Amino acid sequence: MSYTALYRKWRPTTFEDVKGQDHIVQTLQNQITSQRVGHAYLFCGTRGTGKTSIAKIFARAVNCEHPVNGSPCNECDTCRNILRGSSMNVVEIDAASNNGVENIREIREQVQYPPTEGKYRVYIIDEVHMLSTGAFNALLKTLEEPPSYVIFILATTEVHKIPITVLSRCQRYDFKRITIETITGRLKELAEAEQIPVEDRALTYVAKAADGSMRDALSLLDQCVAFHFGTLLTYDNVLEVLGAVDSSVFSEMLRAIIGKDTTACIRRLEDMVIQGRELGQFVTDFIWYLRNLLVLKTADDAEGMLEMSEDNLKQLREEAQMIDGETLMRYIRIFSELSNQLRYASQKRVLIEVALIKLTRPQMEQNLDSILQRLTELEARVEEGPVYVPERSAAAAPVPAASKEEVEPPQKQAIPKAQLEDLNLIRQDWGKIIRELGGAIRPSFRDTVLEPNGDSCLCIVFSSPENYAIGSRPTVLGELEKYVEEQYGREMYFKARLKNAGERLNTIYVSDEELQNAIHMEISVED
Repeated sequence: MSYTALYRKWRPTTFEDVKGQDHIVQTLQNQITSQRVGHAYLFCGTRGTGKTSIAKIFARAVNCEHPVNGSPCNECDTCRNILRGSSMNVVEIDAASNNGVENIREIREQVQYPPTEGKYRVYIIDEVHMLSTGAFNALLKTLEEPPSYVIFILATTEVHKIPITVLSRCQRYDFKRITIETITGRLKELAEAEQIPVEDRALTYVAKAADGSMRDALSLLDQCVAFHFGTLLTYDNVLEVLGAVDSSVFSEMLRAIIGKDTTACIRRLEDMVIQGRELGQFVTDFIWYLRNLLVLKTADDAEGMLEMSEDNLKQLREEAQMIDGETLMRYIRIFSELSNQLRYASQKRVLIEVALIKLTRPQMEQNLDSILQRLTELEARVEEGPVYVPERSAAAAPVPAASKEEVEPPQKQAIPKAQLEDLNLIRQDWGKIIRELGGAIRPSFRDTVLEPNGDSCLCIVFSSPENYAIGSRPTVLGELEKYVEEQYGREMYFKARLKNAGERLNTIYVSDEELQNAIHMEISVED
C-alpha cells in the first residue's frame, strides 16, 4: 500500500481534532446545535491553519444523521460518502484553476436542485481571491439569496483581494497562526502514535520553523523522519535536514559583529556555506535570535516569554550587557530588509556579506540609527579620555573668505509683524530648545538658521547634507512642534531645507512698519 503523508493521514476529521482555532470551532458548533446555520462563510488566514479542514468538517456536520455536540459522527452513510468524496452534496472547487464566469454559472445552475441526501448542498471554494471580477459579479446574487438548502464556504489566504460586496454577504472568520506550544503538543501526539523516536527539542524547532502552520510542521517532520528513518530523531538531525544552524553560531556571529570584527563575520558565514546550510534560514533564525535579545533587554519577566534552556538564557544575558537597544534595533532592521531581498536573489551570500559589513561598519550607512550608533561610540570614547585632533599648520590653514573679498553687507527684508514676532520668539531661545530636546536633534541642528516661511511657520536651514537628512524627518520636526506648543503655547509648524551653494544667511528681518518708517514712504506691492 502506498505511503500517505503525515499531513494527509492526520487531517482533523472532527472539531475536537482541530488545534489552535478554538474560537472558530466553538462558534460553528454552537450554530449547528442551535440550528442557526448561516448561508455564506468566509474563512481567511495564513496557509496550513485549518481553513479547508474545518470547512470539510462543517460540511459533514450539517448533513450528519447523528451529530455529537455539533461534530459529525463520521459513521453514518452521509458522513462516509462525504469522506470518500462520492457525495454530490459537498462540492470542493479550486478557484485558482476554475476562476471564470462559466464556472460560477455552473454553480448557479446546480443550486436549483435540492440535495439527494442530507439537508444541505455545501460549496467549498478554496483560494477564492483568484476568481476573476466577472466571476465575483456572477456569484453575488446567488451568494446573497441562495436557496435554503445551500451553504457557501469561501476560503482565502489573501482577504484584501476579496471585493467588499462579497465580504458584506459572508460571516467572516479569521484563522490565527497556531502557537509553537500547540504545534509541539500535536507533533508529540503524532510521534507517539506513529512510534517515531524523537527528542522534544527537535519537535520544538520543527514547530518554530513551521511559522504558525500545522501543515508545514507535519511536512517538515515527515521530511526529517524520512532522512533519519529507524533512528532517534535528534535536534542536530533536524538542523542538518532543514539546513539550519545551532544557536551557538548566532552567539559567535553576534559577538563578532559587536566587536566590529568584519573578518570573523565573513569567515563564520563561509563555514556555514561549506557545511551546506541554507542561508535564507540562517537570516530568518538570526532575526529571531536578535528579537529574543531585544525582549530580554526591554521586557519585564522576559525569561518567562523566551522558550530556551537556562544555559542559553545565561549566554543571552551576557550579550544583553554588551549592546544597547538602539543598536540592536538597527541590527534587526538591516537583517529584516535583507530577508526581503533574499527571496528573489541569486547571490544570497554576497547580500549577507554586505549586511554584515554594514553592521560592523556603521559609518558606511547614512541613515539615522547608524549615525546615532556612531555618536554613541564617540561619546563612549570621550568619556574614556580626551580625543586629540592634530592641529593644522599655519601654511596649510585655509585663507578666510573675508580676507579674499569684502564681506557684503546684510540685506533687510520686510515681513508681517506677526511673522517677525514668531521668528524672534523662537530664534532667541533656539540654542536652549536644541539642548533641551537632545537626542538626534542636538547634534544634527548645529549651525542651523531660522527664517520665516509664512504665517505660524518657520523654516530651518541646514548647512550639512548629513544633518539635513536627519533634521528634515517628519518625526523630528513633529517633536519640535510639540515642544514649542507645550513650552510657548504657540501652534507653529516647521519646515526644513538645505543651504544652497554660495548662499548667504545673514538677512535681517524687520516688520513692514519698521521698514516703512525707515524710508519715510508708503510701500505698494505690485502683482
